[in-house]
This record gives sequence, C-alpha cells and structure tokens, in this order.
Amino acid sequence: MESETPKLHEEGPGIPAAVVRAQLVGAQAAGLDYLQLLRDSGIDAAQFEDPENRIGREQMASLLRLEWDLLNDESGGFLARPWLPGTFAMMGHACISCPNLRRALLRSGRFISMVSDDLHIKLVEDGEEARLIIHHSNDKKLPNQIFVESIAVIWLRFFSWLIDRTILLERVLLAFPPPDYNEDYSDMFPCRHYFNQVETCLVFSTRYLQMPLVRDEQQLAEFLSRAPECLLTQYKSDHSFTGRIRRMLQQQNSIENLSLDDVAARLYTSPQTLRRRLKEEGNSWQDIKDSVRRDMAVYQLKQQETAVAEIAERLGFSEPSAFNRAFKKWTGLAPGAYREKFRND
Repeated sequence: MESETPKLHEEGPGIPAAVVRAQLVGAQAAGLDYLQLLRDSGIDAAQFEDPENRIGREQMASLLRLEWDLLNDESGGFLARPWLPGTFAMMGHACISCPNLRRALLRSGRFISMVSDDLHIKLVEDGEEARLIIHHSNDKKLPNQIFVESIAVIWLRFFSWLIDRTILLERVLLAFPPPDYNEDYSDMFPCRHYFNQVETCLVFSTRYLQMPLVRDEQQLAEFLSRAPECLLTQYKSDHSFTGRIRRMLQQQNSIENLSLDDVAARLYTSPQTLRRRLKEEGNSWQDIKDSVRRDMAVYQLKQQETAVAEIAERLGFSEPSAFNRAFKKWTGLAPGAYREKFRND
C-alpha cells in the first residue's frame, strides 16, 4: 500500500487560463488587483488573452497561496464567511480519526456547516449509490461555477488519498452549463457528466463508504505541507485495471459482448491474474459490470426515450423484470419511477 504523498505531475498539460481567470473572481470582487497577483506569482498576464493557454500547476499553486494570504481566506473570496488560514487543515485533522470513508465524509459535512453559512456538503445513500451533494447558495452573487467544481475535485482527491484508493465516480451532476474548458472534465471527473442539473453532486458506489482510512497524523501533516499542489492533480492517475475495464465496457454497445477472458486478452494478462489484480483494487469483474450497467441505465433513462425493455436488453438482462429488480436495488427506485422523477425535477 502506498503511503507517500501524491507527486505533482508537472509534465501534464497544465490548467486552462479560463479556469485561472474564473478562480480570481472572488479576489477581484474583494478589490485585489488580479494583474498584480499574476505578476507576483510569476504568471505572464498576456497568457490570459487566449483562454486556451495553459498555466503550470506550480504557478497556479503559488497564485492560490498568494491570493489566500492577501484575502486571509482559503475560499478565495467566494464564501460569505471567509475560511481563515488553516481551515482545510483543521477539517483534515477532524476527519483523520474516523474509522471509514462514510464517517469521514459525514464529519467533513458537519465541519463545513460550522465554518460556513452558504456552503453545505451532504452525503446521501440511495440503494447502492452514494451521492455527495455540494450546495453553495452564493450569497455574494459571484460567478461561482469554478468554486463549486474546485470543492468537488478537492473532496474527491483528498478522500481518495485518505483511503488510498481512487474513488471511481459513476457520474457527476453539475448545476451549471458546460464551461469553456469542458474538455478538461475528463481529467477533473473521469466519468459521465450531466450539466444544467438541479444540484451538483458526485455519484459513486456505496462500497467505498465502508473502506477504512489508512493515513495517520504524520502523513496528513506531510500532505498538508504540500497543499494546494497535491490537490491540483489526481491522487492517482486512474491506470488501474478497474478504471481501464470500466472505460472498455463503456465503449461497448452491449456489455455482454465482452467476457472476462476477452478483457484479460485485451489487457495482455491471464484471467486468473486479472481477477487477482481486481481483488487487490477492491473490485471484482461483476462489480465493474454492475457499475457500468448502472451508469448506462441511468444515462439512457435520463437522456433518451428508449423503452425500459430495450434498455434491459442492451444491458444484457434476460427479461425486463430482472432489470427492474437490479435497478431498484442500485438506486432505490424502479426504472419508470426514476425516469418520471428526473422529468419532474
């Protein structure tokens, strides 16, 4: 098991200038000179003329630290009640003693409610799905999309680090339209994305919630000493067998067209080795199939007019009633009720 703090992959493409500009909205509203902030962080302001330009992660980290210091606010000026320096660290220390991810996420939500009036983080469990709902009432009336997205990314990466496993998302719902940097969402949230939703939330399997926290206070201190750099990149690039198989299955018209033997051959390994590696990652072939089935079912029920019986056939169920039982187990609702609820929201 890995215990070191995640390393920053500076060789990556960097952060879009459009993201950096959006991040500075709170500082500008507070009266800071954003051009001076850029210069003091070693960033050429001319780069902002093209929103497609990229800013290095180390430069971005320097910019964030300077912004937080000048504002005395780790939220970057987006919250009605500032997060005084050390707020995130205290949240981490409050969670580190929790026995598992469920308790840690619940405690993080309680902590946030104590230090914020207009930000709420709530964990909800429906069937086999967990939803981490992030709500920002935006009392300052600022363009706050990047702030909410950043909170989602930080929570995903930090709590993945706490359990030493990448939390693989089923999907992410966002209460915003697609941004100019939409193509970067595959790195921010490696799953299916739904924009213009009623609420912003991360959806993942409840099996992660029982996983134990494996970090200690010393490791947390080392992690925090490298913030925010360590939160500007994924905890682990998802080159896991689980992630690769999920992507492989998502590209299939019918999941049942691929067997474990087929997948093992494509990954240049044996079925026995693949089963063992998946077990080491805390997954199984059936877990992954069910996860992709659930994601595809939700997508088709929400985005398409496909009949429930046809969806069941596409997903490899022998009959619609078997699909209905499985879907209700996954989400707590029958397929028809789920589709109706989505249309009414």
